[in-house]
Amino acid sequence: MRPFNLIVSCAENRVIGRDGRLPWSIPEDQRFFHDKTSGQIVVLGRICFETWPDVCQRGRRPIVVTSNCSLAADPVRVCPSLSAALELASGLPGEIYVCGGERIYAESLALPQAARLYLTLVHAEVAGDRHFPEWRAVFPREIERREGTGAGWNYTFLTLGR
Repeated sequence: MRPFNLIVSCAENRVIGRDGRLPWSIPEDQRFFHDKTSGQIVVLGRICFETWPDVCQRGRRPIVVTSNCSLAADPVRVCPSLSAALELASGLPGEIYVCGGERIYAESLALPQAARLYLTLVHAEVAGDRHFPEWRAVFPREIERREGTGAGWNYTFLTLGR
């Protein structure tokens, strides 16, 4: 298994979702996410896949972690576990981005191959039902930082490493 990245947008209280959606709409964050993952391999859970209608656009190659084989249709591939998805991704060209959801992120953070975290930290405490795991001990090294403001939110784009 080769190194991979995680990419996420989360609030200060680690919320990443509410009722199957992001709790905010920040165009600059959406552009960042889409630009980073364009032409790359994206590994994600079933719910995340079902709520991302553009997953197959811009040359992305999705690998969905699910037991529902009916989701497999070119270019979408399906694997029954995160480890199987990452093994499959390791044999494909391009960078690997783990894109959620909550359980997939938690499993990914525990793996030593998790090399970088691309984090958009939204500077707010928001209500939600899905959370990103505590990342600070896993990714203590700040590689890059850029502040942003838009759509009524303040946020920081962070690139973190082990």
